[in-house]
Amino acid sequence: MRFRALTKAAAILAIVLPTASYAHRAWLLPSATVLSGDNLYVTVDAAISNDLFYFEHHPMRLENLAITAPDGSSVMPENVSTGKFRTTFDMPLSKPGTYRIALTGDGVFGRYKLNGEQKRWRGKLGDVTKSIPTGAEDVKITHSQRRIETFVTLGKPSDTLSKLSGRGLELQPVTHPNDVVTGSEATFQFMLDGKPAANAKVQLIRGGIRYRDNLDEMNLTTDQDGKVKFKPTVAGMYWISASIEDDKVDIPNVNRRRATYAATFEVLPE
Repeated sequence: MRFRALTKAAAILAIVLPTASYAHRAWLLPSATVLSGDNLYVTVDAAISNDLFYFEHHPMRLENLAITAPDGSSVMPENVSTGKFRTTFDMPLSKPGTYRIALTGDGVFGRYKLNGEQKRWRGKLGDVTKSIPTGAEDVKITHSQRRIETFVTLGKPSDTLSKLSGRGLELQPVTHPNDVVTGSEATFQFMLDGKPAANAKVQLIRGGIRYRDNLDEMNLTTDQDGKVKFKPTVAGMYWISASIEDDKVDIPNVNRRRATYAATFEVLPE
């Protein structure tokens, strides 16, 4: 049962991209985002759900989990456990500064016609050529890149989040995600392959939507520098997502690229 649940979750994660047009949302939720002290831990939940930060759909797999310490070193998760609706793990905080917790993934999905019938296919980058049958027509293949993140700071926030991979859609904070407060304008910058992601669609949602009549989201678009500005008025955990599509792909038989990003961060009272 667990294998089937995880397999189904992986398929959903490949399909469920963090944009406003999809009901399911993938997220990482730390038990705390800002801490002080020595040798502390946080527990992180990883799940896919309809209602943000509420466990009712599927757990996320952690095969591509990367935890980066403030000094750039890797941190291994502890006490990993996958249940019916969520995966949890503990993360040690042994160094002061900001930790980045990220899940990444690549895949391809396509549509084509075969003998007049519409077909769909989803798989890995290396399987495109062998998986599309000979004689297929109107073939449209999209490369999907996704990144899901959250951030935890021990002591004073550090600037380690400025070090990006340069691949796919990433967050380059102008306002540190562990330093967002109500009543003050925050600025986030999105980068695509290391360059400003202009005209990316961004959605910002406060948690607790299960208990609200309205989603109460902010729908934004990045400017030419890849930046969006927002001023939260209510404290709490927030989920931000961004997506962008282009045809800048250098992969045989792939027509387009769709890059998506999602992150959880906390807004504290002023």
